[in-house]
Amino acid sequence: MGSSRRILGTLGLLSCLALSANVPVAGAAPPAGKEAPRVPFTQRYQAVQHGGLVRASNSSIGCRKEESSQAEPCAAVNKGAAGANSDYEMFYDEVDKDPDTYNSTRAELKVPQAAKVSYARLYWGGNLRVGEQKPPEDNGRVLVAEPGGAYKEVLADTVIGHRSDAAGDAYQASADVTPLVRKGGAGMWTVAQLNIAMGHSDMGAWGGWTLVVAYEHPQEPVRRVSIWDGFEGLAEGAGEAAGETVEITGLDAGPGASGRAGFVAYDGDRGTLGDSLTVTADSGRRISLSDGENPFNDVMNSTITEFGHHSFVRQPEHLNNLGYDADVFDLSPALSGGARSLTFGFTGESQGQFLGVLFVQTDARR
Repeated sequence: MGSSRRILGTLGLLSCLALSANVPVAGAAPPAGKEAPRVPFTQRYQAVQHGGLVRASNSSIGCRKEESSQAEPCAAVNKGAAGANSDYEMFYDEVDKDPDTYNSTRAELKVPQAAKVSYARLYWGGNLRVGEQKPPEDNGRVLVAEPGGAYKEVLADTVIGHRSDAAGDAYQASADVTPLVRKGGAGMWTVAQLNIAMGHSDMGAWGGWTLVVAYEHPQEPVRRVSIWDGFEGLAEGAGEAAGETVEITGLDAGPGASGRAGFVAYDGDRGTLGDSLTVTADSGRRISLSDGENPFNDVMNSTITEFGHHSFVRQPEHLNNLGYDADVFDLSPALSGGARSLTFGFTGESQGQFLGVLFVQTDARR
């Protein structure tokens, strides 16, 4: 993402959870297949059940050649060196050896043995304008292959966020894939044919996918699991004081409860500081969600991690994903005194980002 990037608005979010279980929530108008430049965050799914949340994720495009004399070599960036996608010529990742797909990546989904999938949703998105311009008509379609299976077409089933300006052309789409994941289960999932542009530009190429899955398992604790999505621009210097928050109410987490929170964000650069994620339980102190791989002031730094670790197999497995983030953080410090509400605050780096998904799991009292 280069210096010409224009800030794309702010994020003003307020969501509230009910106490009922296993509730999928329809996306806001306009209907499926339509596009909107801004999609406010809404609750997509929530449940109180024995079980939890897992996810699989990967970026779909990586660096092929350095375009700046100051840029780290592609090989170093793939191993985690700092670098912005605007410094490289970007090219599709391809792992399926299928000549009929122009990008394909895999990631491991760790659904516990004997668990039942209660809900699964696939999110994908990227930049349509880099060295080439991709047609937006293809935004709402990807190919998905379950472990050991063949590709199946998946179509977006709700509004697609799509925002274009002089610098870039960004979108996110999603679809309910619960029946597919119930059948396919744990293992390596492949997602192909994401509508993203390759090449080089001041904004840079980026794109990827994340599969978020809620499951039930009788031997696990009772937990509240919830998924939100939308498509919002994040600007520098925002935060809770400016109303750029997501608030979850109706929780019943006791003192010492454990939990986790994950997000999907687009176009964040490793080494460009200013972006952050914070959480406040009830009216207590605000805590930064960060770890060894995601510093508090560079949390959207092109990583795919869980609690600071690379906890599942990806193909390819770049450590700097050059504009794609799908991270999970430990919520336990925010829950040390219990919580009836959690308020998440997001800020963007100086050149802005997009926020697409937030998913949260917390212990619940019986």
